[in-house]
Amino acid sequence: MILEIVTPEATLLHTEVDLVSVPGINGEFQMLNNHAPIVSLLNGGYVKFKGTNVNIEEEFQDNFSNNKGEFKLLIKSGTVEMKGNKVIVLAD
Repeated sequence: MILEIVTPEATLLHTEVDLVSVPGINGEFQMLNNHAPIVSLLNGGYVKFKGTNVNIEEEFQDNFSNNKGEFKLLIKSGTVEMKGNKVIVLAD
């Protein structure tokens, strides 16, 4: 599936991933390939994702931490939409 992370300043990420975990307002949840469509508000916390072909542009690599193939991005709040095997995170 495709993960796109967008902030007011830039599109930080547009890459193929295997799973995405987000800090939903009712707790953390994850989405896998072909997950049912969903829209949710996000609390502050980490957007986490894994994939075999993750590609982060060099200018944005410092925004992400990588621990054994699990990438993380700290957000203050946001919104997530999963539809058509594409996850879009609008993050602050």
